[in-house]
Amino acid sequence: MSVVVIISANIEWKAVRRILPEAAPETSPFGEWFETELDTQNDLQSVIFLHGGWGKISAAASAQYVIDRWSPDLVVNLGTCGGFEGAVEKDTVVLVERTVVYDIIEQMVDAEEAIRDYSTEIDLSWLSEPYPHPVLRTVLVSADRDLVPEEIPDLKSKYGAVAGDWESGAIAWVANRNQVPCLILRGVTDLVGDGGGEAYAGKVQIYVENTARVMNTLIQQLSRWIGVDRQSPDRRRR
Repeated sequence: MSVVVIISANIEWKAVRRILPEAAPETSPFGEWFETELDTQNDLQSVIFLHGGWGKISAAASAQYVIDRWSPDLVVNLGTCGGFEGAVEKDTVVLVERTVVYDIIEQMVDAEEAIRDYSTEIDLSWLSEPYPHPVLRTVLVSADRDLVPEEIPDLKSKYGAVAGDWESGAIAWVANRNQVPCLILRGVTDLVGDGGGEAYAGKVQIYVENTARVMNTLIQQLSRWIGVDRQSPDRRRR
């Protein structure tokens, strides 16, 4: 099985490079990439890590790039997300089952119809339970901006989300269009609520420090996720 892991944000990629310092990076149109081996307990699995870039444009383009270049059997996105205060705890790892790109403003027709067009149900039927690590399986909302506290009640009630990020909606949409299985695991680094965001207003170091911890957890757990018993072992691109 071939696996490509997309790491989006610059700070996330820097954390990965510190965790895997022995990797010898090469360059792509989007940034660095390298190949390494992970012990899945069944065998050694070769895995490609690519820095895809932050935001929906880079996320969509880099997802299509890895699919076209390496034809992976599985696209993985590891990263961070901001949690809704009171709905999720920090350090929770989110297993994304649905993504919603919500920052679409449509004033000629129905905006919700446009948002539905860029919402993606992620097929996780190939994953067998119990999962190898504790996760919260849920909806993740994506936008090219940080979470706005005043919008969180609406995001919770409309979409059933508990957290948000910048890239997962684009990656899931591209993988789905190419009929490539996709696994998105994101860790909650900071919370946003009525009082604002923990990492907002000049407190970005909170995000930087928490990202290092979250990415270390996700990298350490990755081998068991890609080595999990699959309900359809020979599943390939449909």
